[in-house]
Amino acid sequence: MTNDKEEKPRVGLFVTCLVDLFRPSVGFASIKLLEEAGCTVDIPDLQTCCGQPAYNSGDRRDTRALARKAIAAFEGFDYVVAPSGSCAGMLKLHYPELFADDPAWAERAKKFSAKVFELVSFLSDIRGVTSVPASFAGTVTYHDSCSGLRELGIREQPRTLLRSVDKLTLTELKDADLCCGFGGTFCVKYPDISNAIVERKTTEIVATGAGTLLAGDLGCLMNMAGKLKRQKSMVKSRHVAEVLAGMTDSPAIGEVG
Repeated sequence: MTNDKEEKPRVGLFVTCLVDLFRPSVGFASIKLLEEAGCTVDIPDLQTCCGQPAYNSGDRRDTRALARKAIAAFEGFDYVVAPSGSCAGMLKLHYPELFADDPAWAERAKKFSAKVFELVSFLSDIRGVTSVPASFAGTVTYHDSCSGLRELGIREQPRTLLRSVDKLTLTELKDADLCCGFGGTFCVKYPDISNAIVERKTTEIVATGAGTLLAGDLGCLMNMAGKLKRQKSMVKSRHVAEVLAGMTDSPAIGEVG
């Protein structure tokens, strides 16, 4: 007889820097969702940054060093899951490019990247999750982060799961697929342009009448939450994993606990 525990896929959770430093509740929500989907979850102690900031700045040497650490820390798992479309996109799409001309790491990078997934797409597309046993009394709207949407094709997955949440009403955001202005290092290099973009985004968010803004990338959420707070808006911001996991007792992003 096969042990049921042995049949569960082993998932390494890539926590991401922003979740680790600013919003650990997203990590705990991710663990709960993955375990409810029948996975065993571990968080390797040796994980660090995915290397995206260095990569976007043209620093290939440091990016490769960080990529080697990530590959070594996670390659023993069946899957690598990140609650971030941008980090998952970096791990899945850009690691093979980094080592394309490196005989010692090219194959390892390809095998590693093949098992990398963003959290919600993993739940929907790999584990076949179509509903969650969560409740959230309120109206929400959803922002499609650029990397998740354009690099990984994540759009319907979060909406399908959100519609299964008891008492939740989902209202669509106009131009939900347009950038929020964060763009990683973009907001640092071009602050005036970034501010103009996020101001347009928050105008549309408020116009939905939703009480809560959701997204799958913490960087985007922190950017939009910060602008909403400066505008003295009452709209709250949360990572979609927190709502799907039914873990919304903590203050919203940008609020003081």
